[in-house]
Amino acid sequence: MQGQLAPDFELPSTGGSPVRLSDRRGKPVVLYFYPKDNTPGCTTEGQDFRDLHDLFQALDCEVFGISRDSVKSHEGFKAKLGLPFELLSDEDERVCEQFAVIKMKNMYGKKVRGIERSTFVVDRDGRVVREWRAVKVPNHAQDVLEFVRSLG
Repeated sequence: MQGQLAPDFELPSTGGSPVRLSDRRGKPVVLYFYPKDNTPGCTTEGQDFRDLHDLFQALDCEVFGISRDSVKSHEGFKAKLGLPFELLSDEDERVCEQFAVIKMKNMYGKKVRGIERSTFVVDRDGRVVREWRAVKVPNHAQDVLEFVRSLG
């Protein structure tokens, strides 16, 4: 996927307006896919992107979190954490499939389909210029910020 045009999509979002990726052309965009609202790793990841949000904005970069949770769930999660960016709802997994982030995972000894924590940076021209898969949360948001800084 790296080096290719990012698949365009439109998803319902917190804040009431749908988000279309192609409307963001001209600025870098971070799309971070996470498994589920209100779980420990996803909470920490959201807080890390929140804490660095001003630095992403200074680089004219937008950040969006994406999961299969409903907009209603996202609204509560966003309010609870004080997230300054929108969360996108992909309940039908269409965008998750486009970015190939749905995987079989082990949950307490059971195989379940779920989102593999993954992040993509889309450049000003709409190309995926970096992807991280099977993300480990500690320092991840900082790594993404450093990469966006390197785009210049």
